[in-house]
Amino acid sequence: MKRLYIIIVALACSTSAFSQDIPFDKNYFQNQKDAFKEANNSLKDGESYFSKEYYYEALQYYLEAHKFNPNYSLLNYRIGVCYMNLPMKYKSIDFFEKAYQLRRDVADDIHYMLARGYHLNGQYDKAIGEYKAHMAVLTPTEAPEMKPQLEKLIAECEFGKQLMENPARAFIDNIGSVLNSRFNDHSPLISADESMMIFTSTRNNGRSMSLDDGQYDEDIYISYNEKKNWQVPSEIGEPINTQYDDATVGLFPDGQQLLIYNGRKGSGDIEMCSLKGTKWEYPKSMPKPINSEYRETSACFSPDGRRIYFVSDRPGGYGGTDIYVCTRTAKDKWGEAVNLGPIINTQYDEEAVFMHPDGRTLYFSSRGHNTMGGYDIFMSQMDDKGNWSEPVNLGYPINSPDNDLCFVISANGRHGYCSSVRPEGSGGLDIYRMTFLGPEKPYTLSGEDNLISARSQPVSDMVMEASVELVTIRLTIVKGIVRDAISNEPVSATIDIVDNEKNEVIFTSQTNSATGKFLVSLPSGKNYGLMVRADNYLFHSENFDIPAATEYQEIEKDIALNNIKKDVKIILKNVFFETGSAKLKPTSYAELGRLTKLMSEIPALRIEISGHTDNQGSKATNQRLSEARAKSVVDFLISEGVDASRLEYKGYAFDQPVADNATKEGRAMNRRVEFKVLSTE
Repeated sequence: MKRLYIIIVALACSTSAFSQDIPFDKNYFQNQKDAFKEANNSLKDGESYFSKEYYYEALQYYLEAHKFNPNYSLLNYRIGVCYMNLPMKYKSIDFFEKAYQLRRDVADDIHYMLARGYHLNGQYDKAIGEYKAHMAVLTPTEAPEMKPQLEKLIAECEFGKQLMENPARAFIDNIGSVLNSRFNDHSPLISADESMMIFTSTRNNGRSMSLDDGQYDEDIYISYNEKKNWQVPSEIGEPINTQYDDATVGLFPDGQQLLIYNGRKGSGDIEMCSLKGTKWEYPKSMPKPINSEYRETSACFSPDGRRIYFVSDRPGGYGGTDIYVCTRTAKDKWGEAVNLGPIINTQYDEEAVFMHPDGRTLYFSSRGHNTMGGYDIFMSQMDDKGNWSEPVNLGYPINSPDNDLCFVISANGRHGYCSSVRPEGSGGLDIYRMTFLGPEKPYTLSGEDNLISARSQPVSDMVMEASVELVTIRLTIVKGIVRDAISNEPVSATIDIVDNEKNEVIFTSQTNSATGKFLVSLPSGKNYGLMVRADNYLFHSENFDIPAATEYQEIEKDIALNNIKKDVKIILKNVFFETGSAKLKPTSYAELGRLTKLMSEIPALRIEISGHTDNQGSKATNQRLSEARAKSVVDFLISEGVDASRLEYKGYAFDQPVADNATKEGRAMNRRVEFKVLSTE
């Protein structure tokens, strides 16, 4: 027993000696003079950079000194402070703990720093204890300002505990070293179909490195998703990347309109650049009132391009940075900036705004509302009256104790992407991908052609169960390629989306001139006409009547445009009649208006309007109906000013089917109105 007692005392003495605070004094290192001199020089260099708040550079020297003497309390504390001012804040806790172990009064704010370190590592109970310990030593002059901040941080810890006890049905993965580097990789933007990602990186670009954070200037990179794998990114290049900071801000769903932040003007502006073929055009500054003399850091368009949501710290907000919206006027100008109000904005900072392609679901990061630490990602939905719902925290593990920013989500709601700093990362900010879990159902689409204008039943839903009940995705993505019907070459064309009920164009986009590709998003609850037009071609139309309850679906269309030449036929897919009648519905006017315009633009054009039916009922009845419907179209065109001598009409009943009348879908396709070019001279 006596021998055991001696061993225990010896171990205790050894531990006490190991925990002794050993300053950088040569008297402690008489037998290590050369090593001490080198380490002490590193310490002095670190102190010099630390005093200038060059935390990254200071850290490099401090860590060298720490290798020689890990038991200096002040050195451990300052290493912790350096980490706390760099992306990898979670690394600070080991050094703050060691500093406190070596010397309880190492710094006046040691309890606060310990609390921050525990908080950022998700050790919420320890963090709460240290926040309270710091609150207990506040001076009367410090208390009025610091106490509310500490109370908020304690509330974040309590909320973080709740979220971690009830995690969201999702998992989050680092997207990997193909895209992430040891530098900051952040602000991912994706096309609606998740085929392309554009992001910002501070990786080595050949320019000088910043001493305060160890990063290079921000540049923009692009990667493509091939066979469900992201490819090695490449610089987006000039004229977008410059010698200044260039960062991604927002991307249109089709990936052809990019909003960026550019530092070339000193304070920075939000700029827009367009993809023309394979080349990006020179960025153009967004006008007032979007850009201002204050900071605008984030922006995104609504899917119809009529609204832009952006973040600004201009006066008149609710505190910090707020989210605003501007609406495009009838004269193609931007109206006044409108603050989204106190439901969305708080007295703290809101940041990184993203509007889902459904046009009603807003995602953003906030330091306010209920967060588990730093910026958390929130979601709010706009109702039919333009009111926003109370923001919902997306939960853990989507959110973490540190900042979670720049959230975007694919149109189908299955994958989200954000920027975050987490222990498993490559270094600094990394891009993470979230997969929302839950029971999945297979796609059940009976055929895209049940969406054409003449069908008697609404479009069949292609159901995809929402993975996590974040939102119910009620959206149709239509994408495809526009080609020349003869050469099969891509065509640069204009895509008009028409609200058939209101007879107005609600959105216009362009196909990519090099590939002919297009992508449009159609929120559920409308009867849409999709019009494709290009110079020297007859226009092409599609109809999508999408009931409000229709959940997410993707439809691909390869569209062949015909040159204007004799005997070419075009189906008018947005011409509608009362059931069993030749009376035109008002929803037909937009389509017939375009045909009127075509006749005006080509004065020599002569056409035949033909009516067609399915084989239900007698031949005589269908003949009369088909002819009467063709005549109704001709009468409308004449009423719009088209000379009657340029028009003929004929009914073909069910003599010229384009599909099998044995199926409901085939019969729907056969009930149609066409026009045929008789001559162009």
